[in-house]
Amino acid sequence: MAGRDDIEAPRFSCTCSRIRKAARRVTQIYDQFLEPTGLTITQFGMLAQLKRHDGITIGGLAEKMIMDPTTLTRNLRPIERDGLVRQVPDPDDRRARQLHLTPRGRAAFEKARPAWAKAQRHMETTLGEPETEVLNAVLDRSLARLTA
Repeated sequence: MAGRDDIEAPRFSCTCSRIRKAARRVTQIYDQFLEPTGLTITQFGMLAQLKRHDGITIGGLAEKMIMDPTTLTRNLRPIERDGLVRQVPDPDDRRARQLHLTPRGRAAFEKARPAWAKAQRHMETTLGEPETEVLNAVLDRSLARLTA
């Protein structure tokens, strides 16, 4: 009977658990590389999105980052407090807030880019370049299917 359990076990393994474990470990690795810059990978990602989408609303940024707006707001506080990001009322909808990368935020992002690039190279070296490409392609397809 032990053999039967071994054969059936993968069918009952939790995809969510595996993805969450992998995400936590990858986050730890990127955070280690970014630590000298004073940013976390989440903060770096927010700055990168704001660089591309200046004036985006909190809801818009939360959607792009696939985050709950409340969680995003909590994650924005430290970089807003540090003067890297500022919020202004949306001129078209005073209830909404637009986000802007400040000059200090642009400088912090550019300073952190080399550390992020080192983390990227570390992942490619550790996982293998071909495997990293395959992993990224699978993740992109999976996100597209899960978001549709």
